[in-house]
Amino acid sequence: MTRIQALTAETLREWRLRVSEAELTGDDAAMIDELRELETLKCAIEARQARLAVAFDEAQRRRAAEAGEPAERQGRGVAAQIGLARRVSPHRGRQLLGLAKVLTVELPHTMAAFRAGRVSEWRATILARETACLDVEDRRAVDQALAADPELLERRGDRELGDAARAMAERLDNAAVAKRRARAEEERCVTIRPAPDTMVYLTALLPVAQGVAAYAALKTAADTAVATGAETSRGRAMADALVARLTGASAHAEDGRPVTPVRINLTMSAGSLLAGTDDDAAVSGFGPIPASLARVIAADALDAGVKVWVRRLFTEPSAGALVGLEKQSRLFPKGLR
Repeated sequence: MTRIQALTAETLREWRLRVSEAELTGDDAAMIDELRELETLKCAIEARQARLAVAFDEAQRRRAAEAGEPAERQGRGVAAQIGLARRVSPHRGRQLLGLAKVLTVELPHTMAAFRAGRVSEWRATILARETACLDVEDRRAVDQALAADPELLERRGDRELGDAARAMAERLDNAAVAKRRARAEEERCVTIRPAPDTMVYLTALLPVAQGVAAYAALKTAADTAVATGAETSRGRAMADALVARLTGASAHAEDGRPVTPVRINLTMSAGSLLAGTDDDAAVSGFGPIPASLARVIAADALDAGVKVWVRRLFTEPSAGALVGLEKQSRLFPKGLR
């Protein structure tokens, strides 16, 4: 068997240039074949990154031990370096390092399929996640059953693979699965994060019974709205019902959206204050929004007759640092709106 030389950063840079600059073929079959091979290569590269992460962690810990560092301090900063190298956060770097260790030690068949480019990093994560509550022997049993045949593993969809791993974990150690489920229920929460086009994702992590019940209630409300002639889609009607029920909003904009009382922390630059420029506004908990959208939010609330509180915040012209704010919020009475 021919021994493959070790990879170097220079070799990888040459490959990257070849991939990025190579001409595209005009043959349809060849293009599909190239797409497939590139996807396989991408999976194999992710597996290589996992192996490098484990090797780097071991080397750093070994050097720290030789330098007399206590065990609890060995490996500090490794995840952050991995995250930086992979252009992700330190938190994500820790997740990737943890996954790499699990694949290397406890899920050898999954790792073999990963290295061969048969499964993606996400598919490997599914198996690791759904078996996390099991001991090493049971985890390897799931790995043997679901990943020993790489062709079968490759044909499974993400949901099918997750369902199969979850079902087998419950059969092997139902008590561990129940304990994990109880711990997960204690971590129920609601989160918010930005979405494109000045939207947000409002996400609720709930126990299955509560989540299904909440979804069913919103769906029923939307079905009723559509059945009674509301000019809206079921998805929009469900979103509007969610906002109305959570906030208690009774007023609606012309397009049917619930309108809630608005408290605007109006961040103003010196230009906005003195020269009438149209700088972006900012919403607490979200970030910058176009000034035009801020005006629409306020106008919708005023038109619907709900309260609009405004407090001005003043920023330094060049750096945008906050330099002052009003102590009081202003409520415009109906006659001044």
